[in-house]
Amino acid sequence: MPFWKKFINHFSLLFLLSSFTLSAQELNFTVSVNADQVNTTERGIFTEMETAFERFLNERVWTTDRFQNNEKIKGNIIITIQNQPSIGQFTANAQIQLVRPVYKTSHETLLLNFADRDWDFQFTLGQPMNFNENNFQSNLTSLLAYYAFIALGMDYDSFSLLGGAAFYQKALNVVNNAGQGNGWGQFQNRRNRYWLLENLSINNQYQPVREAIYTYHRQGLDIMRATPDKTRTNILQALKDIQQVNRTLPNAILIISFLDAKSDELLNIFSNGPMNIRREAYNELLKLDPTRRSKYQKIVQN
Repeated sequence: MPFWKKFINHFSLLFLLSSFTLSAQELNFTVSVNADQVNTTERGIFTEMETAFERFLNERVWTTDRFQNNEKIKGNIIITIQNQPSIGQFTANAQIQLVRPVYKTSHETLLLNFADRDWDFQFTLGQPMNFNENNFQSNLTSLLAYYAFIALGMDYDSFSLLGGAAFYQKALNVVNNAGQGNGWGQFQNRRNRYWLLENLSINNQYQPVREAIYTYHRQGLDIMRATPDKTRTNILQALKDIQQVNRTLPNAILIISFLDAKSDELLNIFSNGPMNIRREAYNELLKLDPTRRSKYQKIVQN
């Protein structure tokens, strides 16, 4: 069992009543492939992709920790195939969503909502899915392994202060082994895989954002049922800490992805409670996320 879960009830009673069988696998991902834009009669390969990608993520052992079945980290990868330049070669974009349970509730919260627009890979029926942490095997398995390590890192960060560092290092090894291909390079689009990891691990200036992720989840959402006003105060502080970074390093992909995942939830959290806290939250959100001004105005309208 992960060390931070020894003292934390990961799920509500509903989930505790489910299977307690220990499992070496840590992930529970769903992969969806949309190939409507591809003109091919060989449609079965896309179903095969979904199955093969899920098996790679969910059946592989990624850590030395032991997870109960109901502790597995949930995620969704939604792949939209844009083109098939040749047999077995695909260009796509992907939406990666990581999901975290909220303590003593049946609620789940989005931990990350990240758009990856550079999914170029090769895949054929029956293709072996080989991966080695120390050597580049294929762009496909590097993509999947990268997000497995990001999922582990962010989940651990949300339960233990800066607890995901070891997994970000593993993700960095994947990036370094992949070279400067599409989505991996630091001299490309600053909203790619390299820059997400740079924000999470390489650049210490973003450490307050990681700390705020812990505050938001462990000292915020996880105590919402018992102490809702304290939750709002703690989450407001998390927003202020993120804004301190945003002021110096605007338009960071980690902050953008955080807000993409949390905007609806933040609206719900701050639509109730003391009006002074709601006004402060509204002002912080306008600084962080001005494009959603009309949404956040509802916080102070009732």
